Parts: sequence; C-alpha cells; structure tokens
Amino acid sequence: MDVFGGAPRFLAYPRPVMVQSGTDAVLKCQIGGDPRPAVIWERNNEKINPQGRYRVFEDGNVYNLIISAVTTEDSGQYICKAKNSIGETYAAATLKVEGEAQEMELREENKPRFLIKPLSTRVGRGEDSVFSCKLWGNPRPEVVWEKDGRRLNEIFESTHFSVGYQDGGWFQLKIFKTRAPDGGVYTCKARNEFGEALAGAVLLVDAGPGHEEEGNLKMFAVTEGKHAKFRCFVTGKPKPEIIWRKDGRLILSGRRYLLYEDREGYFTLKVLYCKQKDNGVYVCAASNTAGQTLSAVHLSVKEPPVRFKQPLIDLEVWERDLAVLECEVPEDSVPITWYLEDRRLQPGAKYGMEEWGTKRRLTIRDIGVDDDGIYLCEMPDGGRSIAEVAVKGTILRKLPRKVDVLEGENAAFCVEVEKEEMDIHWYKDSIELRETHQTILKSFGRTHILVFVNTMPQDSGLVTFLVGRSKTSSHICMSLIEIKQLILRANAALLSWVPSQDSRKNPPSGYVLERQEVGTGSQEWLQCLTTDSATSVEILGDSVPCEADYRFRICSVNKYGKSNNVEFPKAVHLVPVARIQAPLQDALVPEGQDGLFSIELSASVIGTWFLNGTQLQEDERYSMRRSRTHQSLRIRGVRDIDNGAEITFIAYGIRDSAALYIQAPPVRFSAIPDAERNKTIQTGNPIVLRCELSDPSAQVYWYKDGSKLHPQTGVDILTDGLARKLIVHSAEFFHSGLYCCKTKGDTITFSVDIKAPPVKFSAIPETMRTKSIEAGCPIVLQCVVSDPEAHVCWFKDEMQLISNSGLEIHSEGNTRTLVVQSADLCPEFPMLAIPVTYSTIFDVERTKSLEAGKLLELECEVADSTVPVYWYKDGVKLFPQNDWDIQSNGTLRRLIIPSAEVLHSGLYSCETSDDTMHFTVDIKGDCILNLMNLRANCRAFWRLKAINIYSMHIRLSVVFCV
Repeated sequence: MDVFGGAPRFLAYPRPVMVQSGTDAVLKCQIGGDPRPAVIWERNNEKINPQGRYRVFEDGNVYNLIISAVTTEDSGQYICKAKNSIGETYAAATLKVEGEAQEMELREENKPRFLIKPLSTRVGRGEDSVFSCKLWGNPRPEVVWEKDGRRLNEIFESTHFSVGYQDGGWFQLKIFKTRAPDGGVYTCKARNEFGEALAGAVLLVDAGPGHEEEGNLKMFAVTEGKHAKFRCFVTGKPKPEIIWRKDGRLILSGRRYLLYEDREGYFTLKVLYCKQKDNGVYVCAASNTAGQTLSAVHLSVKEPPVRFKQPLIDLEVWERDLAVLECEVPEDSVPITWYLEDRRLQPGAKYGMEEWGTKRRLTIRDIGVDDDGIYLCEMPDGGRSIAEVAVKGTILRKLPRKVDVLEGENAAFCVEVEKEEMDIHWYKDSIELRETHQTILKSFGRTHILVFVNTMPQDSGLVTFLVGRSKTSSHICMSLIEIKQLILRANAALLSWVPSQDSRKNPPSGYVLERQEVGTGSQEWLQCLTTDSATSVEILGDSVPCEADYRFRICSVNKYGKSNNVEFPKAVHLVPVARIQAPLQDALVPEGQDGLFSIELSASVIGTWFLNGTQLQEDERYSMRRSRTHQSLRIRGVRDIDNGAEITFIAYGIRDSAALYIQAPPVRFSAIPDAERNKTIQTGNPIVLRCELSDPSAQVYWYKDGSKLHPQTGVDILTDGLARKLIVHSAEFFHSGLYCCKTKGDTITFSVDIKAPPVKFSAIPETMRTKSIEAGCPIVLQCVVSDPEAHVCWFKDEMQLISNSGLEIHSEGNTRTLVVQSADLCPEFPMLAIPVTYSTIFDVERTKSLEAGKLLELECEVADSTVPVYWYKDGVKLFPQNDWDIQSNGTLRRLIIPSAEVLHSGLYSCETSDDTMHFTVDIKGDCILNLMNLRANCRAFWRLKAINIYSMHIRLSVVFCV
C-alpha cells in the first residue's frame, strides 16, 4: 500500500519521551501525504509557536519539536497535527520530565500492555477468522501467536494463516478457511526489554449450514435459485454402475437434472436452479458384481430473505402457442430481470415484458422446442422465482443446450419424434449434414441419431434438428484445456492448467481467463486477462473490484475460435488493497439522537466496526451499511455513558478510529413569575435575585445594564444546587436597572427599581397637637419627620404659609418648626380644636384614551366618606357647570363629562387634604386638535413632575389646631 500518497498518514508515531529536568527534549514523528501536509504541534488545545524555548524543524518526512531546558511543568501530552487538501490526522506524545528516573517507573511505563485484547469469536467452517488486539510498549513489543500452547508455524501450513502489524499498535492474526480442528484457545504473547504481557481468546468453528453431519447423512444447503452439485467418487472392478435417487425415486437426466462422470472420475449430479420441491435426500448408489455401496446427502433449499408475493408457476404449452408467466413482487418500485436459464431476455418481437403495480408478466410468442427450459424472474437483492416451461409438440426428446467434448472425442446427439418415417433434417451452422466417415446419421423408428467421430476444433458450432416446422438445437463446445490445480494463498490464488493431449494437432494460440463473483445472484462472467503461452497465473486480491468469493474459468483460443470454458473447482476469497479516501471523523451528537460514522475507501472491502474494542453486531441499536466503497455505522439513541467512546473500523489493510462525544442538553432557566422578575425595593433593604437552572454544574454570569458583576463588599453571588442568587445587602438608588443572569444558551432578566421609603411624621401626643395661646405670645408648632431631607409645607385652613416678618419656618435635622412671633399679629388664628385626619385615595385606572364624543368618567375612592375632594385639570380647579358633573356617593368621587372633546385632553387630579391622584386623559380627534392636545399634555407633564417631586414628601400630613 502506498502510504506516502493521499491523505496525511503517520509512518512513525511520536513516542513517549522521558528526560531529566534542565535538558532538551525532542518529540518527533514521521508523516507521509501528497500534497505534503502542513504540520503543527499543540499543547492544552493551543498551538505551539516556534519561539523562545520551542523550536520545530523538518528532516524529509520527519517532523521534530525541540523544547529547551525543560522543567517539570513541561511534562504532559503534546499533539502533532498534519493536514493537507485531502484530509488530516493527529497523534499524541507524552513528555515526562523528572529529576531522577526510577528504574521501576521506567519499566512499568514502557513494558507491553494490552489496550484492546483479542476477542473470542465463533465462525462457520470455511470462513476466515480474525483476531485483532492493540498493544502499547516501548520499544514496540515482539508478538508471538500460539494455539493451545504451540506456535502456529508448528501446527499450520504457512498458507493457512497470516500475522501482521499496522500503525497505532494493532496486531492481527487471520486464519483462512477455518476447519473444525482450528477451534481452540489462541494466545497473543507480547515481549520487550521491560517485560511481557499475555492475552487469550477462544475460536469456535461451527459446521455451518450445508456441512452438518447426522450419522452418515451429510447436510447441504443452497439458496433458492442456485445450483446444487453432488459428486461421488467410486472405484471398483468391474466398473460400478451409478444410480441417483431422490427420496427413493429414480433421477433421470433432464432440463434441471444433469448426470455425468467428469474428467476427474467423479460421478456428478447437478440440480439446476433449485426450488423448494428439490428439498430431500439424494442417494448415489454404486453397484457391480462384487456388491454395492451408498452415499447420501440431504439438500435443504433456503428461501431468499425477500420473497415474491406470488411466485411463477410451471407451464406446459404446445408449439406455436403463446406462453405467459406471471409473478408478484413485494413492492411496486421493485425492478426485475427475466432469464432463460443463464441467458438474459430482452423485450422485443419474441418476448413481451409488462409491469403494473406489483404484477410482473413475461409473454413468450410463437413458442418452439428450444423455448423449453427454466425461466427465472430475479429481483436486485438476488431473490428469484423459478418456473419450468415444457413445450409439447412433434419433437418428444430434445437436444441438450450444449455438449462439451475434448478434441478427438465423439459427439453424439439423439432426438425422438412423435411418429415414424417423418421427414427429418440435421444441420450444422445452417448447412445440412450428409453422412460421411466422420459424420454418422442413423434413424431407428422415431429415434434419430447424429454422431461426430473424432471431433476436431472446426466441429464446434450450432447443431439443429428439423422436422416439419419444429426444431431443436445444441451447441458443440470443444475443450482444449485440462485443469491442473488451484492453490490458495493469503489473499491470492495460483491457477494452473495444461492443454489436453488431443490438442497437439491444433495447439491453442492463447488462453482467456474469466471470473464470476459468487453470491450476488448475477451469472455474469467477466474477462480477467489473456495470455499467449503461459499455463499458470497468480490472481491477487488487488486485481478485483471488491471483497468477495470468486470463481474462475478458462478457455483456449486458436485459429478455429474459442474452446469451451473449463471452470476451476474452488471459489477463492479475494480482498482488494484499499486506501482511505475520506477518514472517520469525530462526532459531537446531542444525547438521545443518532451518531453516524462513515469512511470512504478506494475499494470495496468487508469491514468490521468496534466500540471501545468490542466488535459490533447488527441489531436494533447498531446499523452497519456498505455501498461499494462507502461504509457507515449508525448508533441509535446515544447515551451519556457513550461520551468519549472510540469507534474503530477494521478491514483488510485498513484501520481508522474516531471519537464519539455526547453533547449535553442545553442548559435552561426555569420559568419565574413576572412579580419575581420585576422588583421594587426601598432603599436600605436587601435585593435578592434568584433563578434556577436545569443543570446544577452549569456556569452562570451576572450582569447589570450590560456590565459584568463580580462578588464584592455588599454584593454576593451564590450557587446552591440548581439555584443561582445575586444578593445586594443594602439597596441604593444607583442599584436600579436591568439585571441579567446568563449561561451558555439561555438568559433570564430582572428589572429592579429602587425607591425611597415614604416620609412619615413621628407620633405627636394629643396635648401637643391642641394649643391655647394668649394674645401676644408666640405660637410654636413642631413636628418630626422620618427623612431629614424631606421637604414639608405648612398650611392654615388650606392656605400655604410662607416665611415673613411675623412668621418663621425652620428645618433642623428631622425637626420642622413653625413660629408665629406674636399671636396678636395673627388675629386670624382662632383657638379651635381640630382633630388629626388621615385621608387616603384608593388606586384606580389612571389613564383614559377614548374617541371624541364619548362619555368621560373619572372615578376614585377615599377611605373616609366625609372627606371632601377637589378636582383639577392641568392645575386649574374645576367646579360643576354645563359640561362638568362632579358627584359624591359614599366613598366614591366622580368627575363626568357626557360628551368629551379634544380640548378635554389633559392631566386631571383628585385631591384631598393629604393625598392626590392623577389621571391622564387622551381624547382622539383630528390632527390639528391632536397637536394642540400634545402641547397641552407636555405642559401638564412637566407640571405633574413638579407636583410629584413636591408631594412625594407630603403624602401624609399632620394637622395642628391653634
């Protein structure tokens, strides 16, 4: 195999290196490929740049990485990667740096050990058996294979087995055409200077279908539609008479039964195109005057894997009639091919072929004696349906389709007709024959005989018997070759032959060798080679297109044409030398889905798939497909335990591996209610944001307004099982914003709004809230608020007070003070006792949008039904009038406009003495009115802003009575 061409391939893998600290370390590997590959070195998934302590250089196809002055931190694994336009490959090398290498550690690390042990296997007799194992050892260990404690070369001939080594530490033992004695315990012994390792496996050899033995009765199995051939070798004097029987009934030669003695002295029965009715016991009985002997075999005709829904039926028709054969295939789309024995039929004037649905029909027009025979309908997978067509007419006994003779032998033909004294004629290649000293023509009643005496090559051709409008034909085939031997070798076969002794008069000028692939259902023979004078040839595995069993036949050629083909007795298993065109690739597969691995080769070979060194068999989980040079493995429903598994493909001369990685399901956040994702927090209180993940090991990151957050003083980021938390110990206004928790593949967001706590007045004793002041004395009113920054306003009878020469307003810390210098100066302050009141307006719908002309109704509810309220629009107090209606009903307060207009758009307020509620009203009208409304709303908006800022500090008021 040309390992220097094509995709990159390691000719020598990098070896583990152990060096002392402070010395230089050299890692090297040998790589081939065309075009020349680019090679890089990596460590920890990062490319090593050739600078500083790292140097790389190439010496032909040897690539080196040199690390200067190594330290123990340089210990580890280094990856060498090679890539060109065809493919890529990589290998790992281990560097160990230590102060003083210990002898024991060195021995343990470098002695042989099995990475993958040979597997016990079970094969049928005649099949090849393969043991493979993967070894590690430095230097590479020497491997010896033994069977039952004895070396193989002591008990097997050299052509019966082969041992080999392939890159990557793989060792293989292959036993060709296993026999029953090959069963036993096989051991693989590996040894190098540091130690040895031993692993064993058992080989069981089954008799297999067609080879079982039940006492003296042999068993033979054949697939429906194939030929069965039984041979019996009998000796004795006088020469014994041979009779064949099936289930006790005598077998006579016919269209499907051929009885003859071959040139090797075997008495042969050949059953052509076997059908289910051919199941049974066949007995060869030999007898002479000295006695008799028997040999029996049981024939089992196996049904094809895919059967016809309706098979063909045997027909018996008269000459000149129409014959119709019908069958039914499993599916509409299945194509079929029609054969008359080994001759493929084509549609035309003679044959009509029809298809409709699953039905298939062959029509034979103007049927004659030569149309008598075996008809086959074949599906692409090799499944066949068979029918015998018997033609009745004037000719009762027909000529065989062909007669094989050696030069110098006699060729005899016999025909029987229905009546005596009929006008008959014999023809040879359309020329009517006349009796000569070499051509004998005789008639005995209804039987007519033609004999060619001492045949010569020119006697080859077509012989035809004609009576009236009926005829029957046969081909004379001259054989000028005798098979000498067929020797099987490892993936090769040596074919030898000699010209027959009778061919000396007209020696052959050359030979034509043909092959046929066994087991495909095709009867096609393909020419392999031609040779002038050689009488032997070696057929190598690399000369065939795909791995299979092959049969070979040969014919000779001289000036008269071709001789009859002579078939070699055994089938040969050949494997083409394949190269990897497209290697296996690592696969990253989501858990639960199917993993698919494929490899493209330069030739069609039969390969084996392994998972972590265990050979895979076709079942409901593993599906293996081979289509010419493409091989694939499908693993259904991969699981987490498959992560990192090594997938290996092994064929004759081919080995490649890839890794299966399981992709975990995407990490997702659990659903969180909107209330948890949108938080309003008062300053000083903690902020706690919490979410849950589907994977407890998933990494998350927190962000605020796009900036990544880190744990710090006052901020904690916690992990608790599936939960992830962000905790801010004390909320401030700047903590408001959009928070995100992100993991690979998912994100969850939180909105946080920080608000100041409501300003409250400290409780004031009742005695301090009702004062009696004498005229001329100062009036001092004082209260304490919860927020030292809070702004308060003082009112008297709903009129706001401001500082002047007789009235002072003070703010100090949390204390707010109103001082009237002299009660005489304020005669308007009567001494009245008014209790403290708290009035709260309940929240309602605050935004109204409606069409012009519709009813506008604003409504709010107060806690105390006796509390008066006042309505404002854009800051202007409203009173009942034609267009307005102000209603009070218990705790409900309403403002009603029966027919709203665009000018009614704006900001409305419902106010009590200590609370306010705002409404935004949008009346939709034409564009001009909308523009006016927009301007009005803008003014109202900024007025509302001012009111909100002001009223935020006076949501709760204290009323003093003076």
